Amino acid sequence: MSDVGSRPVPARPQGSPPLSETSAFLLLDVAGVACALARTSVSEVLPLPDLHAPPAGGGPFAGFLNLGGRPVPVVDLARLLGLRTDAARRDAEEAYRHILLDAPRGIGFLVDRVEDLITVEAAALRPVAAERTLNGCVVAEIARDDGLVHVLGLAHLLTAEERARLSALTDAAAERLAALSAV
Repeated sequence: MSDVGSRPVPARPQGSPPLSETSAFLLLDVAGVACALARTSVSEVLPLPDLHAPPAGGGPFAGFLNLGGRPVPVVDLARLLGLRTDAARRDAEEAYRHILLDAPRGIGFLVDRVEDLITVEAAALRPVAAERTLNGCVVAEIARDDGLVHVLGLAHLLTAEERARLSALTDAAAERLAALSAV
């Protein structure tokens, strides 16, 4: 079980079939834009710890999370999606933020807040054509009383080149940590 704030987020039992009539989503605030992620794509929701940001980072790269001695790159989702600039970033850093670890626990995504765990009926999901969004990162929309919520596909948020660069930075950080532990 993981926590959203102080509320537990139950994981789907291993080996259980995907939900057919309803699906669970984490409702997110990303720079004031309502987004959602399939609950099954996220392994953990963490409060924002201090991140190590090497000088070679930049762009949407927020830094590394030390997860049991293993560096995990963290990407600022608002900056990745072009929703926040560097100037606006200083103001947002005062807010309580969360890191979402993807299911393989290889990348963290920084969001302003995980607001809720919601269950959505299949009829409320509207598919979005991959060519309508960069890299097909918006996979569906949820129709709610207060408007549409973009459902993001974690597998499509980063391009192959972005993943390769994050992997190279992560390998370098892991080598540095290994060298320090040998001392």
